[in-house]
Amino acid sequence: MEKPFAITLDVGSSLANHTGSWRTERPVYLKRLPPCNNQCPAGENIQSWLFHAESGDYEQAWRVLVEQNPFPAVMGRVCYHSCEGACNRGKVDSPVGINSVERFLGDQGIAQGWKFAPVASPSGKHVLVVGAGPSGLSAAYHLARLGHKVTVHEAGPLPGGMMRFGIPQYRLPRQVLDAEVQRIVDLGVDIHYNSKIADVLNAKREGGFDAVFLAVGAHIAKRAFIPAGDSARVLDAVAVLRSMEGEDKPMLGRRVVVYGGGNTAIDVARTAKRLGATEAIIVYRRNREKMPAHDFEVEEALQEGVMIKWLSTIKQAGESSITVEKMALDEKGFPQPTGEFETLEADSVVLALGQDVDLSLIEGVPGLLVEDGVVQVNPQMMTGHPGIFAGGDMVPAERNVTVAIGHGKKAARNIDAWLRGENHIPPPKAELATFDKLNPWYYSDAPKTVRPMLDIIRRQSTFEEVQGGLDESNALFEARRCLSCGNCFECDNCYGVCPDNAVIKHGPGKGFDFNYDYCKGCGICVSECPCGAIKMVPEDI
Repeated sequence: MEKPFAITLDVGSSLANHTGSWRTERPVYLKRLPPCNNQCPAGENIQSWLFHAESGDYEQAWRVLVEQNPFPAVMGRVCYHSCEGACNRGKVDSPVGINSVERFLGDQGIAQGWKFAPVASPSGKHVLVVGAGPSGLSAAYHLARLGHKVTVHEAGPLPGGMMRFGIPQYRLPRQVLDAEVQRIVDLGVDIHYNSKIADVLNAKREGGFDAVFLAVGAHIAKRAFIPAGDSARVLDAVAVLRSMEGEDKPMLGRRVVVYGGGNTAIDVARTAKRLGATEAIIVYRRNREKMPAHDFEVEEALQEGVMIKWLSTIKQAGESSITVEKMALDEKGFPQPTGEFETLEADSVVLALGQDVDLSLIEGVPGLLVEDGVVQVNPQMMTGHPGIFAGGDMVPAERNVTVAIGHGKKAARNIDAWLRGENHIPPPKAELATFDKLNPWYYSDAPKTVRPMLDIIRRQSTFEEVQGGLDESNALFEARRCLSCGNCFECDNCYGVCPDNAVIKHGPGKGFDFNYDYCKGCGICVSECPCGAIKMVPEDI
């Protein structure tokens, strides 16, 4: 009886030091792609800058942010933050207020006078950018940082494109926009205002440019046929918003009707209220569920006294009134006329039915293809004409500031590669850090911080900014709500739970490794990792 007992001890002792042969799978550390990063149209490394923000190093957080996006203060105000819809924290309590922290960092950058890092050494190449909107300025920024000389030609008198002429000041104060544009100019980007390019090939040839990025915004309002008398006041939304940047504000009257259902329609109606309209009514042919305007903007408009007439269409505009026909949804959800009419008093009617891009500058360019009013580009954002790239409103894509900024960055990287006779190959994306891969065991409920709002009375009568920002304590709290999805933040959990002392700790900032001579492949480290930064892989890999 004693002999087998002795043998068992020896075998156990041996196996305790050589357990690798027991494994069918082994753990590995890896970096998964956070869903917020994956969702961001501007390609920001959100989790990385949140990491620095939650440690209180706001300047470093800002610098990581502007590596990808030169407009943090602008984006913290006008981005529709789809990243928050993808945030895994939303399955615990509520998403991280990524947009509010971005705004805080952007405002800190302006207040502290932080400047962009120096640009690369001059490449000797010169790029023409047509349009000083979000896409054009983003491209100019990234091209300048890559060492290229950049000249921007802007048809308007000021920079910003639709950021300035399409977004009201109560959403985006102009001093914020001007401060962030100035930083791009300080990199050496040359912007020519009131300089419309009529023929892009001629401009490229005469200016000696090596490449062109087309970033003309959608400034031409779409029209609808509405029978109107000679005295009927029918305006377009783009012209109304654009005129808000001049000395003479538009005279809309006391009763304003806005025709359309997008964010521009909401902006015009809210602007009308601030200009003194007693009634601002949006007429929209479908119901709220089908309205393309973002829900929070609709809510803010309703709070400010804007009225919305659902399932309605304008049939005729008279001198001081309009005729509206009621609509009804058919079995497929499409609005159909009912033959029921209603009269609304109106001093002016503003059409907010979408916008088109002026493509006259590219007429006759060989190889350049236009379909459905937009320029066709390849995956590198180059048109069919070599050396001419396009982005923003000019190409098939969703039209918003975030997408446009992402286009500018992507185009700049591809232009840089093309100028060097190469192809830009973005690094492959890591696997996504979905919620099922996380184990947020130590996160207590900490609801999202609500940003302050301007009181209703001032919202109805002034153009003061409606939504406020976070202070330092709130921004720090909000950043610390990040779950660090897919990326190790050195919580030491794997180190503490490993039953075989197989985890090697390298020290602060240096991460961990596994000693596979001790690891049994039990997978406890994987199940207990809060952020999903460990994965079991087959032993033969």
